[in-house]
Amino acid sequence: MEISQKNGSPDSTLGIGKAASDHIIESARNSTRIKGLTHDFYRYPARFSPTFVRSVIETFTDPGDWVFDPFVGGGTTLVESMAMGRNTLGIDISSLSTFVCEAKTQILSDIDVKTFEDWKDQMHGIINMAKPSQRQNEYANGGYYRNFDSQTFWRLRKAIEQALSSIERLTSTRAKVLARCVVLRTAQWALDSRKSQPSIDEFRVQIEKHAENMLGGALEFRERISRLGLVKLPQALCLNRSTAGAEKEFLVRGTCPPRLIVTSPPYPGIHILYHRWQINGRRETPAPFWIAGKLDGAGSSYYTMGDRKNPSLQSYFNNLKAAFKSVAAMANENTTIVQMVAFSDAHWQLPKYLEIMRDCGLYELKPWYSIVDDTDGRLWRDVPSRRWHAQQKINSPGAREVVLVHNKVCN
Repeated sequence: MEISQKNGSPDSTLGIGKAASDHIIESARNSTRIKGLTHDFYRYPARFSPTFVRSVIETFTDPGDWVFDPFVGGGTTLVESMAMGRNTLGIDISSLSTFVCEAKTQILSDIDVKTFEDWKDQMHGIINMAKPSQRQNEYANGGYYRNFDSQTFWRLRKAIEQALSSIERLTSTRAKVLARCVVLRTAQWALDSRKSQPSIDEFRVQIEKHAENMLGGALEFRERISRLGLVKLPQALCLNRSTAGAEKEFLVRGTCPPRLIVTSPPYPGIHILYHRWQINGRRETPAPFWIAGKLDGAGSSYYTMGDRKNPSLQSYFNNLKAAFKSVAAMANENTTIVQMVAFSDAHWQLPKYLEIMRDCGLYELKPWYSIVDDTDGRLWRDVPSRRWHAQQKINSPGAREVVLVHNKVCN
């Protein structure tokens, strides 16, 4: 990696070479389905494209470098970093996110694999409506069964309870995490935004299918890292907390500054359900936290940094500033910061967003050799079809994402 860098001005450029610039442009606009390695373990909303993340990591880092994602979401950055021999740190305020990241980045041993396969092969006996299930009263009493605790869903609820109880008997911690993620992924398939429920036989077939595919992804991930021939395996750290103030954490201080920070923060004014599924006529349920074995209890604005119904989005931008002050504190002048973000109204929100970046000591770069946008010289892309995007007007500003590149200017 050879990058020439000039600091000290908002007009700074980042010399990455035409080939690397074109590679990032092409990967950012790639609309192929997200797949490979452990990327399909859970369909986290508004996921990064692995192709895009991979191109950014290739361009701005070398093996052994640290890559941070302060809004890690579904963990794409962590998976791609490890698969390329980089150490990686993810931060997210959602415990569901950090569970998914743990499942995606763990490296299975042969014992883990054998334990998981034995569990998978017993699925026909585990999910059986003639057998009792163990209700998880701590979660039920805490409201995690909300809109799922009815006669309409009793069979699926019982099947999930039976699967979760069987996992507790496993002796391998990593096998437990993978098995729980299989149940989470299958329950998402069975419940989230579906017009009709699958039968129990269909659910059982699907859980077996997901188990097979996810084990294959985990083994592909392990093999990819093994082929790197590294003396020391790449590390993956994940913190369940707000990004604001995270630079004070012991684990973060020990890994700073990273060579690259790549992330996709919550989008201003765009409603995305990071923490709920919609079932039975778009009623929201916190069931994914129960299935993942995590705690929640927060409203949607907690995960999106502000209430989208506030036209000025003041709370969003206040929280954004607090978060990126910490991001800037983690970085130094050699850290490249790459973001992908969309806006409900880019006309005023993008300038406000960039103003906050400057207030945090981060200055925008436009390292593109090819013409990417005739109006502002930034790299924009059309958003692939997503459930949350379906609520937007087709030609609205929220239908496009922009890649923003910054670095820290040190006096």
